[in-house]
Amino acid sequence: MKKSFIIAIYFVFIFVFITILWIANTYNHLVKLNENIKTQWGQLENVYQRRADLIPNLVNTVKGSANFEKDTLNQIINARAKATSISINRNDLNQNQINKFQQAQDHLNNSISRLLLIVENYPNLRSTQNFYELQNQLEGTENRINVERNRFNEKVNSFNTYRNQFPKIIIANFFYQFKEKGYFQSQIGSNKSPIIDFSS
Repeated sequence: MKKSFIIAIYFVFIFVFITILWIANTYNHLVKLNENIKTQWGQLENVYQRRADLIPNLVNTVKGSANFEKDTLNQIINARAKATSISINRNDLNQNQINKFQQAQDHLNNSISRLLLIVENYPNLRSTQNFYELQNQLEGTENRINVERNRFNEKVNSFNTYRNQFPKIIIANFFYQFKEKGYFQSQIGSNKSPIIDFSS
């Protein structure tokens, strides 16, 4: 009787030890995936900031053209101010927060597209070296934004897939930082970057 009791205790101890190891491993893997998302979010913020930093130069270049529509310039200045004022907590990248950030960035995107389409009516402005360089920088930045958004979504997918598997979801639900993360989604009715090709 005593021997069977000791064997039972031994098996309980092994079971508890294995369970603790599994919980620790799951937790550590969730931490790693979560940190990958935060790192990628920082990279994404960098490329969005690069675009925001280009806009004042673009506006100043366009301002130099006589009779350019001031309303268009004011719209892009206001859209930039709104987009740069949105602050997202890296520890709470839920779908609502991502949508809020994306909405402000999409509004800025639309303003840039509108501005650049109007510039088509100003051939002298289009042909200036400064405008040409800004156009190329914007094009490169938009490409980087697309790449970084795709990478962010890949990191989110890895995290969400891992955390939502049973029984890992039980561990994830105990900790606030392991809530499901949000994705960047395409703008409704569009699947392209803003048109910034002025060659004609």
